[in-house]
Amino acid sequence: MPTIDPISLEVFRNLFAAVAEEMGVTLQRASFSPNIRERLDFSCAVFDAEARMIAQAAHIPVHLGSMPASVEYALREFESFAPGDVIILNDPYHGGTHLPDITMVSPVFVDGAPAFFVASRAHHADVGGMSPGSLPLSTELYQEGIIIPPIKLVEGDRRNQAALALITANSRAPQERVGDLEAQLAAQRVGEKRLLAMVAEHSADTVAAHAEALLDYSRRLTEAVIATIPDGVYTFADALEGDGQRTFRIPIQATITVAGSQMEVDFSGSAPQVAGNVNAVEAIVRSATWYCVRLLAEEDVPVNHGCFAPVRVTIPPHSLLNPDFPAAVAVGNTETGQRIVDVVLGALAQALPGRIPAASQGSMNNFTVGGANFVYYETIGGGHGAGSQGDGLSGRHSHMTNTRNTPVEALEYALPLRVLEYSLRDDSGGKGEQRGGDGLRRVYEFLTPATITLNSERRIHQPYGLAGGAPGQAGQNQLIRADGTRRDLGGKYTGRVDVGDRVMIETPGGGGWGTTTS
Repeated sequence: MPTIDPISLEVFRNLFAAVAEEMGVTLQRASFSPNIRERLDFSCAVFDAEARMIAQAAHIPVHLGSMPASVEYALREFESFAPGDVIILNDPYHGGTHLPDITMVSPVFVDGAPAFFVASRAHHADVGGMSPGSLPLSTELYQEGIIIPPIKLVEGDRRNQAALALITANSRAPQERVGDLEAQLAAQRVGEKRLLAMVAEHSADTVAAHAEALLDYSRRLTEAVIATIPDGVYTFADALEGDGQRTFRIPIQATITVAGSQMEVDFSGSAPQVAGNVNAVEAIVRSATWYCVRLLAEEDVPVNHGCFAPVRVTIPPHSLLNPDFPAAVAVGNTETGQRIVDVVLGALAQALPGRIPAASQGSMNNFTVGGANFVYYETIGGGHGAGSQGDGLSGRHSHMTNTRNTPVEALEYALPLRVLEYSLRDDSGGKGEQRGGDGLRRVYEFLTPATITLNSERRIHQPYGLAGGAPGQAGQNQLIRADGTRRDLGGKYTGRVDVGDRVMIETPGGGGWGTTTS
């Protein structure tokens, strides 16, 4: 049995994480689209032979907590693998999140058997569907783009060119899709090579033993974190503002039961599934919940399968958070995932007053635009919630998104758009002893006719404050025609724009914390 001590465990923790990080660097540098190259909307991770995540890079939280489901489905779909295989999938009902997030999974063979798997997930700016950017105001999955079940894109080092052609032909930007898919394939190969190099240097038994030890280490640390929460039952509810078909209150409720070092999070009381695109599949709900528990750790807990073991998640069937195929799910990943975080943290704030911050902006402010020979997608930051330790950050992505902004120069270089303003929304954060962070204002002018789609939240219900702090300001989306006429677009909108038209997106501020005396 290989010797495992604290020093060797830390060494292997960083070795595994470095594999995922190098995969990410490869994917970024080889990609074609601004969404991946500039915004870093991708994630990479390493798994063992049982589809348990061993290590991840510091990428997108909603991807990394849900990717294990993709690897599990890949293993379930195929009874055997060969060296060089690459499985591709994006089906939300088979381990995915939404259709633009395309996942690749590759076995890593040691002594003639798959000992590890590496996986990458990247958000592709367009995979077809009823509007450019593939985040439409849909009512069923079929309207959102091409559905890719788990298939072998590469089988034994032999490329399935027909499958690649089918996928890229269903995009409004096929050459960009080819470039981004090739970048993912390159990342897969890098991950495989680095793991094989680890095994060659340290032996298969030593690497496997340390992988198992890391899972156990993270489980014990997470149990210790949960044990610091007072035993009890804590319930909190919040709501979405509509499903893209109509505006109405869509409740999400979480009841957290803490008993010793174990936690159950039950989402009973949440809305039934809805007609529009805000339904979220189970993998997203589990990912958002695990993320919230991970935030409680004061130590740097390695994020892997062990973190998930002490947390049981219960989700009612046929609901907004566990819909039936083929319910629309385009922004369940982005918008509903953010509200799940707000709800879970709201419940934890009852158990841990003073440790949990007020609500952050609660939206990814999804903006997609496409026209002749171009398509683009981005999310926009906003205000962070304030906490007992200080003010919230301003103009930053929060919680389930961890992307960068797209620099104005990169956007204007690549697309027929002009950014007229990119600034903070002064005083949009909630007041309090500690102030919430301010949201952003981003104004686009169109240099060619295009179709735009907006999917956003917190345009009606403001991000909540805590401990007497005021809520942050709600966001706002406006269309300003070339003749100066203005229209409030609400939280969700799709339509045509012409040359000279402008769209102004103002993102929400974060909630304040504590009662102010001024």
